[in-house]
Amino acid sequence: MPDTLNTVDQSEIATFFRLIPSASMPVPADPSAGGTLPVRAYRYCEPIRTASSLGWYLFPPISFTLYWDGTEIVWKYDGADEWMPLNAAQFPKFAPHFNEKCPEDIRDYSPPFLTSVVSPGIVQVWSGLIARTAPDWNLLIRPPANVPRLQHYESFEGLIETDQWFGPLFTNIRLLKTNTEIHFQSDHPFCMIQPLPRIASDPKLMQRMGKVQSMDDMTETDWQNYRDTIVNRVGENRKKGDYAARTRKRRTGKP
Repeated sequence: MPDTLNTVDQSEIATFFRLIPSASMPVPADPSAGGTLPVRAYRYCEPIRTASSLGWYLFPPISFTLYWDGTEIVWKYDGADEWMPLNAAQFPKFAPHFNEKCPEDIRDYSPPFLTSVVSPGIVQVWSGLIARTAPDWNLLIRPPANVPRLQHYESFEGLIETDQWFGPLFTNIRLLKTNTEIHFQSDHPFCMIQPLPRIASDPKLMQRMGKVQSMDDMTETDWQNYRDTIVNRVGENRKKGDYAARTRKRRTGKP
């Protein structure tokens, strides 16, 4: 890919382009996982809070419903009068809008909103957005962290090199229920995107992180770290929420 794609401001990790006018822009993820975390976890479990807030929520650009009989998938959206067979479906009235806005040679190349792929029960859902990230930054697309999963479908995870690939920001879902209406609401996040430095997905890095040692290999420094983390925080020495407080201070640079 030409370097001209990397025109994003270096001070910004990601820039989003809204192609479907009604699509929601990404919303910063919520430390409370949309208000679904137990109060105790939200107040004191900083690892859960951090994971819940890392990235942005993506929302469907319209509320819609899927129905799978085990062979064929049909769909309809809010305002539609009847079910429609799903192969590759454009967002309602989007194709003319796309052709009006795009250069002449790109007309009729508007991305589909929903696509039923070859594998049974698999559907691609487009957010209505395109993303571009700073050089050497990628976007991980996955289910919203720590938000209760719906039982009727599950989302795949995928890592997109958005510093090079400039295309629709979509996710793949697997339908789990047949003969059931599966609803997607435009005000409920259907996936989450998290920025990752490209080096984090380097296979060589993964190999270097595979070292395993025994207790015999632990140094005095290791044992002191364990002492500070576990032993010195038991009983009367334990301060509720101490890890959370220290972690938040570290993020803000406070002593």
